[in-house]
Amino acid sequence: MTDGAQPGGPPDGHRTGRTPATAVVVGGGLAGVTAALSLADAGVRVTLLEGRPRLGGLAFSFRRGDLTVDNGQHVYMRCCTAYRWFLDRVDATALAPLQDRLDVPVLDAGGRVGRRLGRLRRDALPVPLHLGRSLATYPHLSLADRARVGRAALALKALDPADPALDAQDFAGWLAAHGQSARAVEALWDLVGVATLNAVAQDASLGLAAMVFRTGLLSDPGAADLGWAHVPLGELHDVRARKALDSAGVRTELRTRVTSVAPGEHGSWRVGTPGESLDADTVVLAVPQRETHDLLPPGALDEPGRLLEIGTAPILNIHVVYDRTVLSRPFFAALGSPVQWVFDRTGASGLREGQYLALSQSAAQDEIDTPVAALREHYLPELERLLPTARAARVRDFFVTRERTATFAPTPGVGRLRPGARTKAPGLYLAGAWTATGWPATMESAVRSGIGAADAALAALGRPRDHLFDFEEAA
Repeated sequence: MTDGAQPGGPPDGHRTGRTPATAVVVGGGLAGVTAALSLADAGVRVTLLEGRPRLGGLAFSFRRGDLTVDNGQHVYMRCCTAYRWFLDRVDATALAPLQDRLDVPVLDAGGRVGRRLGRLRRDALPVPLHLGRSLATYPHLSLADRARVGRAALALKALDPADPALDAQDFAGWLAAHGQSARAVEALWDLVGVATLNAVAQDASLGLAAMVFRTGLLSDPGAADLGWAHVPLGELHDVRARKALDSAGVRTELRTRVTSVAPGEHGSWRVGTPGESLDADTVVLAVPQRETHDLLPPGALDEPGRLLEIGTAPILNIHVVYDRTVLSRPFFAALGSPVQWVFDRTGASGLREGQYLALSQSAAQDEIDTPVAALREHYLPELERLLPTARAARVRDFFVTRERTATFAPTPGVGRLRPGARTKAPGLYLAGAWTATGWPATMESAVRSGIGAADAALAALGRPRDHLFDFEEAA
């Protein structure tokens, strides 16, 4: 670290006598919080503006009676090195532990007795042998499908996700060309892909799919080990994040909607809110693409309309509270059922009696606006089909949370629409999971974008950057 700037300390102007650099970060999701911390750790005086009454963006918690409820289930992998850095930076690593070794129970509702449960897990062997035994014994695929899956995985490993030609193709077409049956797509490729991409194979860019599978399953034996919060997400992304921001000297203003971003005097920027205007050397827009489009000053991007071409994809979350325990494991994925992934959130929510299950339903375009009563009628029998012990249980509560614009849609061609951190306007930068991080819309992508925006801003300001997390080196 240079210039004597210390993370969490006062801006360097207080020690050197020179005017400290200033920055305004618009948006308090993971991207914005990361950018603010990274700038403040370099001695920049940072103000973070968030329109909601909390931090955390689309990964948050709320109260429902005695329960603390996450709006949706969020999972990360060991290869998510930037998000793991974020957890460490806000002193929350112990609250969202990783599995010792990848182990995903997969329950087939229509499977034969004795073969309903399969597992995707790894051994302590080098890639690709680490998954060999799991695939060889995976009961949800035929012997022929297992062999073809192995060959397709090796072909996928040879692809370059950064190749623009891959971005223009759909993943389903590539899978079909490599001998993958409809069953293999359902029981493996979409099982993983829908959860990570928020799209089925036919709606997903081959480039993004290749990135997910190469990085998560084919890069390092432990890359796909799963982690998730064992406490409410709000504890990580709001409470702990706010404490870290305060310690770093960041001024955080909630319930503050930004109405304008415009050039100021002498190369500075002016950020307008209903209550005041703020002047800053640097502005980071860490808000969704449509909001970014509306705030961008003229000339900041060559084709700002491209931001509006980046589609969105919904996630539906179904919450069921039973009067007794119906699931004996932390989570499972489902086949042969509309149910996708089910997590036990009993302990994290503060529930003292019974069991609270959260169903995460990605790529939920067909159900995102379905009434709660219809969802209850549809999903409770499905849970009883998957979990026979639920048939004797009483449902104490059933409710739904909907994120209609949960992620950007990873459709073929989306890569050319995603902008980088820098704009054509000096001092103005972009962050968000939807920007050009190379990752799909995940918590990892959001954190990477915040680091990238801070890196670009600090380079222009001539401020230290060696404190920034190097996620490429970590990977």
